[in-house]
Order: sequence, then C-alpha cells, then structure tokens
Amino acid sequence: MAELITTPNLPDPDGFYEELLAAHDGLSKAESDALNARLILLLANHIGDRRALSQALTAARRVGSEAGSKAP
Repeated sequence: MAELITTPNLPDPDGFYEELLAAHDGLSKAESDALNARLILLLANHIGDRRALSQALTAARRVGSEAGSKAP
C-alpha cells in the first residue's frame, strides 16, 4: 500500500484549480456540494488504496481544524 503524497505532485495545479472552479460555475450550493461528493467518490475509486484514503481524510480534517481554530 502506498503512503499518502502530501508534497506538490500535480502538473499545472493552477490550470486544474481553474477547471475545478469552472465546473462549479452556475451551480447552486446544493449542486456544488453534490458535484464535490461525486468527484471525491470518483477519485477515491480511482486511487483504490484504503490506507491512503484514510490518511487523506485524517490530513484534510487536521488542516481544516487548524484553519478553523485560528482567530483573526
């Protein structure tokens, strides 16, 4: 099983980010949330490594909680 890659590993990350934002253009909040859920499940299926997916969930939650705990 592979370890989760957390260092930059995506060619043209800005291009992907633009494409991701464009995919959400014109969608309601509910539609955007559903798109994100479908995208996550498609990518999880593609990755297919349960350990790496668990590490990703842990890392994403940790980063989210760190961002939420910082008061301006």
